[in-house]
Amino acid sequence: MKLPTLRSMFAWFFPLLLLLLTCPLWLHWWEPAQFLTLNGWCALIPAPWWTALSLMGNGWGVLALTAPLLLLAPRFMWAWLCAAPFAALFARLGKALIVSPRPAAEIDPTQFHVVGEILSNVSMPSGHTTTAFAVASALFFALPEQRRWRSPAPLLLLLALAVGLSRVAVGAHWPGDVAVGLSLGLWAGLLGNLLLLRVPPSWSQPKHWALRCVALLVAIAVFVLLTDPLDFAENTLAQQLLAAIATLSLLGFLRRSV
Repeated sequence: MKLPTLRSMFAWFFPLLLLLLTCPLWLHWWEPAQFLTLNGWCALIPAPWWTALSLMGNGWGVLALTAPLLLLAPRFMWAWLCAAPFAALFARLGKALIVSPRPAAEIDPTQFHVVGEILSNVSMPSGHTTTAFAVASALFFALPEQRRWRSPAPLLLLLALAVGLSRVAVGAHWPGDVAVGLSLGLWAGLLGNLLLLRVPPSWSQPKHWALRCVALLVAIAVFVLLTDPLDFAENTLAQQLLAAIATLSLLGFLRRSV
């Protein structure tokens, strides 16, 4: 039996360390001034950029964005799909157990930049941030340990951080919600990789029923992206672009699976 390295053991404690270090954020020591400052700075960037980033924390958006993995690296598709249930569980439990009003419930919405619907409750944690970090960390930890920092995978973690910041930019979450979502997402990614070890290699074959089921999920994502505005009306173009990426990937997968 292979013993875990110190680096891999630290990976499990790192989210807890982040949670402890960011306690001033989720304890709201510096609110609402901190939220108003960050939200104001983000308002200098056009709203469609933030709404598109926010879409990267939506499950349908992630399915479409990662659809090319069906062709290029199915095992990595499974990596984040294994992490997704843990992310959903953590986010739903947090929102069910923690009574945390959103910024619009404590600050007059006319005092800050709001994009889309004004939300007022179930703030902790940020589900979009949890999802984004679950996906990014699942892909990161699915790589061999010696290759993780030499690959583009760390950039995915930066993208996930931008998704978290977008939730403050659109006026939907406190910075503390994002910090907690970050930690929970990292744990979800780690747990997902444990589950990935139980996924048979045959499930990555194009003609296997399991991968075909994933392709069906991607097809559903295309339909949703083309018919339902997700979170923001500003996302129409981004949703169409993601749908195009997913459709091309599905066509390529279809050629391999028949």
